[in-house]
Amino acid sequence: MLFLLFLLASSGAAATGVMFKPGAWYGGLKKPGFTPPNWAFPVVWSILYVLIALAAARVAPEDHAGLAMAYFTVQIVFNTLWTPVFFGLHHMKAGLVVIGILWLAVAGTLWQFWQIDWIAGLMFVPYLVWVSVAFALNASVWWLNRHRPNAT
Repeated sequence: MLFLLFLLASSGAAATGVMFKPGAWYGGLKKPGFTPPNWAFPVVWSILYVLIALAAARVAPEDHAGLAMAYFTVQIVFNTLWTPVFFGLHHMKAGLVVIGILWLAVAGTLWQFWQIDWIAGLMFVPYLVWVSVAFALNASVWWLNRHRPNAT
C-alpha cells in the first residue's frame, strides 16, 4: 500500500511532463552534444519514479524516518516544480535554480535513506545521476541560449 501511495506522489510529479511538453520552444533552442534523445526522457523518468516509490516505501515505516521523509518531500516538490518553470514558463535560469535545489534534495534523500536502508539508498543513485545530467543539460541550454528572452 505504501508503494502505491508513493507511486501516486511520483505520478503527480510525472504529470507535469504531460502538461508542459518541450514543444517547439525547446526544439528551437541550442543544445549541447550530450543531450539525450527525446524518447529517453519518458523512459528514464518512468523507471526512476518506480525506484523512487519503492525506496520511499522501504524507508517510511522505519523508526526515525522523519528526516528522511522530509527530504523525500522536498525532492518530490522540486521535481514537480522544475517542468512548469522550464518548459511552461520558459525560464531557463530559474529552472537551473530549481534543479540545483532538486539535486541537493535528492542527494540528501539518498544519504538519509542509505542511513536507514542501504537498498533504498541504492535505489536513489540512478535518480541522482539523472538529475546531475539534467542539471548539466539545463545549465548548458541556458548558457547556449542566454541572450534569448526568459533565459534569466
